[in-house]
Amino acid sequence: MSKKFSGHFVTRARDRRQALLLLLFGIICLLVAWLVHPSSPLGVLVLGAGVFIAALVNPYRLMIAGWLLLLLGIAVFLFFSGHISGAQVFPAYIVAIGLALLGIALMGRRGYVKAGAISPGLIVLLVGIVEVLLVANRTPSNFLPFMLSLWLPAIGLLVLGVCYLVVSIIE
Repeated sequence: MSKKFSGHFVTRARDRRQALLLLLFGIICLLVAWLVHPSSPLGVLVLGAGVFIAALVNPYRLMIAGWLLLLLGIAVFLFFSGHISGAQVFPAYIVAIGLALLGIALMGRRGYVKAGAISPGLIVLLVGIVEVLLVANRTPSNFLPFMLSLWLPAIGLLVLGVCYLVVSIIE
């Protein structure tokens, strides 16, 4: 016997799976940050990887943020782990943003990203503002350790998961 499901039902189920995956990743990061206290600069990279993996579950949501955060997280990790020097960090960010925009363009060709998406501009603007504040030494003293720790992906993924779960329930 064949069962037919409406497109709306399938989309809602995919949205909920994505939200639950974000919550699961957030809880895992929270437990690791709380119990293990890793000292490597994995914060932005793990946040990007979590968002990117969740975007693979539902490519119509979070694909832009996934590409940008993952590739910027790789650049941040390479800089703070000592693999690239301070003079190479801004070119690394430019390469990461360029590769992310290429990935977003490919997702746009496949129909996962719409033409009017403003998320890439907002994310790049936010990264630029943070970099300007860091260079001008205008951030709080605990800002950089927070950004590099697993507390950033724990909080970020939990907040995203709760927001997307609420949206998937309301729709």
